[in-house]
Amino acid sequence: MVYILITLAVIAVVAFFIIGQYNGLVALRNRLQESWRQVDVELNRRYDLLPNLVEIAKGYAFNERETLERITALRTRAQQVSQAPGGALSPERAQLEQQLTQAVTQFFAVSEAYPDLKSNTNFLQLQAEVVETENRIANSRKYYNAIVGDYNTRTETFPSGIISNMFGFQKAGYFEVNDPAVRSRVNIDMSDLGGRARQEAIAEAQPPAGALPPAVNNNAMPIPAAESPVFQPAPLQNPNQQR
Repeated sequence: MVYILITLAVIAVVAFFIIGQYNGLVALRNRLQESWRQVDVELNRRYDLLPNLVEIAKGYAFNERETLERITALRTRAQQVSQAPGGALSPERAQLEQQLTQAVTQFFAVSEAYPDLKSNTNFLQLQAEVVETENRIANSRKYYNAIVGDYNTRTETFPSGIISNMFGFQKAGYFEVNDPAVRSRVNIDMSDLGGRARQEAIAEAQPPAGALPPAVNNNAMPIPAAESPVFQPAPLQNPNQQR
């Protein structure tokens, strides 16, 4: 009887251990799937923004046609792969997304040479949205890769590795980026747009070099003091001095 109780106790401990390890792996796998969904949301948001950005650039005689065509082709291919069965994350999609990020970064760098394009309000708004999306993708990718590291460690180490093999838990793939320039955030400095616009307006208002000053009309009516741009109100008098 004692041996039966001991055997049942050992079986119960092993069962609870297996259940605990299994539930831990399931919880971590669910976190992994949720973190990837966040990455996928931002990637799809980029798919929606890029066509409008490309169309605006085409309307401003943007000479870098190869860059625009590359962005369009990569965006189309990446979206197709994302919609394919089992295409949530694969080495092909990771490579396409990396190349698309590189193409977008190159496009923003080249667009600096087109002042007319950079002064377009719609372009600036879309640029800001794309830059924000790129930064969100970078942050979501880092979080996803961190969860992948924890999950893969659980599937390979003892004793959780035994449970993962028993129930078919597979290792997850990283959303890797090999280009150091893409690993960092995409930062576009637009803080001086207002100051640059004011400087251009001032430059346009100034007369060209060597131009004669405007003729002075002596018969013109004098500007009243209250309407003069250099008008200064008289200082207030002390009430005690008026008495």
